[in-house]
Amino acid sequence: MTTTLRPTEPLQRNPDGTRSRHFHVCVNSRPVGEVRLGTDPVFGDTVACIVSLRIDEPDRGRGRGAVAALAAEEVARGWGCRRIEATVPAEPGTALTLATALGYVVRNRNMEKVLGDTPPALPDGTRARPMTEAEYEVWQAESSADYAREWTRRGVPEEEAQAKAAADQEALLPDGLATEDMVLSVLEHEGTVVGTLWLAVHGERAYVFDVETRPAHRGRGHGRSLMLLAEAQAAAAGNRTIGLNVFAGNTPAERLYDSLGYTTTRYSLYKPL
Repeated sequence: MTTTLRPTEPLQRNPDGTRSRHFHVCVNSRPVGEVRLGTDPVFGDTVACIVSLRIDEPDRGRGRGAVAALAAEEVARGWGCRRIEATVPAEPGTALTLATALGYVVRNRNMEKVLGDTPPALPDGTRARPMTEAEYEVWQAESSADYAREWTRRGVPEEEAQAKAAADQEALLPDGLATEDMVLSVLEHEGTVVGTLWLAVHGERAYVFDVETRPAHRGRGHGRSLMLLAEAQAAAAGNRTIGLNVFAGNTPAERLYDSLGYTTTRYSLYKPL
């Protein structure tokens, strides 16, 4: 039997500048699933994204998904893409196993935690305060540079990584410290600044965009204090859950989040073409 992709529409040119196309996954011309392939709105036409891939229940477990993913890669090569990316759920199953078997590498994972009824307290001698404008200017430059380096270390060309870092901060913090639903804090321990926190508190779900312990103060529990601060601020804003992203290979952070009760919800993967 032959598994192929059959387009169901012309190539789409979307308002955000991306391209996309929907396909049926077919076995001997019989539809057994679907794939939507697109390009990345930040990285541009050289990076493809498997937006969705589904195989109908009766045809699962027969290698259809693997062949469909490989066929999608060929389409992406035809578009001139140099890299392909995908996001898969964390639930045990074939999606993550299939992706890694096909050569995809985990870049980062999203984690989430349900907040308790009682906000956590900070350790003795530790307190938080709002970030000042002067501190924000320094933090913004350092945070953006660190974020770009994280992407570069995980397969993204330096120019693309810097563009993504700049675009993300511009979109998320258009008004700097005054941006609605964004809380930027400085953590002090016994009067000394030991770290910073960037937290979004919109709706019922808070999100930690950036948490950083200063290098000279790492290994002393301040990272945990920053995460406790995030939970306390989220609870005070009425949030019920809190989420974050952690890059693969950041073992200290992964261990910290695991110990605090965060669970992985999905993985983001990439593969050079």
